[in-house]
Amino acid sequence: MTVASARNLILTGGIQHDFAAAAIALARCLEPAGVTSTISEDFDGYWQRIAAGEFELVTIYALRWRMTQRAKYAPHRARWAYELPDLGRNALVTHVQRGGGLLGLHTAALCFDTWDAWPQLLGAGWQWDASHHPDVGPMQVESTAATHPITMGIKPFATVDETYHQLDVRTAAPALLSSMNQPLLWAHEFGAGRVVYDALGHDAAAVTQQEHARVLRRCAAWLLRQPDQLVGAL
Repeated sequence: MTVASARNLILTGGIQHDFAAAAIALARCLEPAGVTSTISEDFDGYWQRIAAGEFELVTIYALRWRMTQRAKYAPHRARWAYELPDLGRNALVTHVQRGGGLLGLHTAALCFDTWDAWPQLLGAGWQWDASHHPDVGPMQVESTAATHPITMGIKPFATVDETYHQLDVRTAAPALLSSMNQPLLWAHEFGAGRVVYDALGHDAAAVTQQEHARVLRRCAAWLLRQPDQLVGAL
């Protein structure tokens, strides 16, 4: 069975993470799934291109929000603060509703904090009064959906990452991965398209951990509506 080729846009950048290295690692990780990625920090430069259907897959792997919740973010606001414009909101919704794939990774849950519909589209969001995570460290990840093509046959694996706690879950789809009794990955349908949110992926090492990289390739293939047999073979 042949892997079909697809164009992916990785929108990235932000504080407290080495997104430059991690986005490159993600792009390389997805190549065996037939995915060719463009990486950019220029969000506003791509909304029209997304709306025009230039990409089959859009990935948000960034930490871009207003940065008003804590005083410690003030020194970074000039460079990284971002409020998603209507053009971006419409582009993302249109992209998915017409059949495109959307992958949100790790800090994507914190992005676009003035857009109330973002957690609904993504499947989960960050709650500033409740969500939190321990420091980056060893963690054990388990599959919680043995029959889904993304996690079928995925055995428990150890990694070094952040475990997000108390996310605001907005999808009825079952979680596919968990750690410390916290759900970490969801896949759901939205319009004619598909969306996956994966709370893992603090850095390049977390992206390329063998089993997590396998899950990410499967996520991409599932988002692109590849046959379940092909998804599970990646």
